[in-house]
Amino acid sequence: MKGFFRVAWLVVRKDMMVEARSLEVVSTTLFFALTVVLVFAFGLVREGTPVGDVSAAILWIATAFSGTLALGRTFERERQADTLRALMLAPADRPAIYAGKLAGMLLLMALVELVLVPLVGLLFQAPIVAYPWHLAALLLAGTTGFAAVGTLFAAMLVRARSRDVMLPILLYPITVPVMIAGVRGTAAIFQGTPDPDLARFWIALLLFFDVVFVTLALWTFEPVMTE
Repeated sequence: MKGFFRVAWLVVRKDMMVEARSLEVVSTTLFFALTVVLVFAFGLVREGTPVGDVSAAILWIATAFSGTLALGRTFERERQADTLRALMLAPADRPAIYAGKLAGMLLLMALVELVLVPLVGLLFQAPIVAYPWHLAALLLAGTTGFAAVGTLFAAMLVRARSRDVMLPILLYPITVPVMIAGVRGTAAIFQGTPDPDLARFWIALLLFFDVVFVTLALWTFEPVMTE
């Protein structure tokens, strides 16, 4: 078990060191997420007031789209340097490599969400500070479920010519339940009369999805990547 976490940490450290030098994935993903929010703001905000209760949906749409971009860009870099092949040839547990890639993706998406959430709160008048722990739990659980599936699929498609097209086609149908739970849970604390109990229900459901998705990904990563 100690070796598992050591390998995962080495993978995370490698990804973060590369990203710290280039800022390629963070900058492009953040720019894309901000663009999505601003486009919706221009279309759905009238005289400073948002049309309907759309802030929760906008937050999760921006998160999903930017997360897909981050997944594609991260593994494109792995393909160019043939790093993923080197990782698979290394004498290390394959599930630990997946865990490291997943942790690195979660860190990148968390950085984007730190900017995205205040922007949504500002432009759409969302009460992001009313139940901050509920919102943080929803984002963490939802992002984990989304990234767990996305990391597996992005690694599978790294050598495919049509990977940019295939990734969202495979990813979105499976992660729709995660997105729905995230939107409904966020809407429960953003609405005029917040319902934290309902938000906790959706958090619990997201945690269930996380356990299922991460377990299946850890189980299937090695056979999928060695075929």
